[in-house]
Amino acid sequence: MPKVRVIDQDGKQLGIYITREAIRLARERELDLVEIAPKAEPPVCKIIDFGKFKYEKQKREKTQKKNQIVSVLKEIRFHPNTDTHDFDFKTKHAINFLEEGNKVKAVVMFKGRELAYTKYGEDLLNKFIERISDIAKVESPIKMEGRNMNVIVAPDKSKTKKK
Repeated sequence: MPKVRVIDQDGKQLGIYITREAIRLARERELDLVEIAPKAEPPVCKIIDFGKFKYEKQKREKTQKKNQIVSVLKEIRFHPNTDTHDFDFKTKHAINFLEEGNKVKAVVMFKGRELAYTKYGEDLLNKFIERISDIAKVESPIKMEGRNMNVIVAPDKSKTKKK
């Protein structure tokens, strides 16, 4: 017959019982026998109110989910001939995204014959990285993907201030 280690609602160990005997003990107290650690030898069961147990577990999961930090990838698009004002404006947006805790993907899109001048795009992305280096770090280096050249930067936890 399978045996289980039984713990009461106060956390006090009652000992090792046969499963049927443990269930009878729980019913006498008008509570439920809940398996807490099934992989232990012997399995650990606790005599508790199952409804209350489920409610507290749900509450714990909800607080964990609330405290979870979700990182979003924001994208900033440039062209190789982006003007300085547009560059500054878009860089300012990238800084705001980084301060909010989001990652930023800066993309230089090449159209038609612009593909022959990838050096301009690389210079633009290096300038972008230099501009935001005080609050971010490069997560993936500059690389060419089809007609786009991109770089992904993430907020540097040691340099950003929490809002």
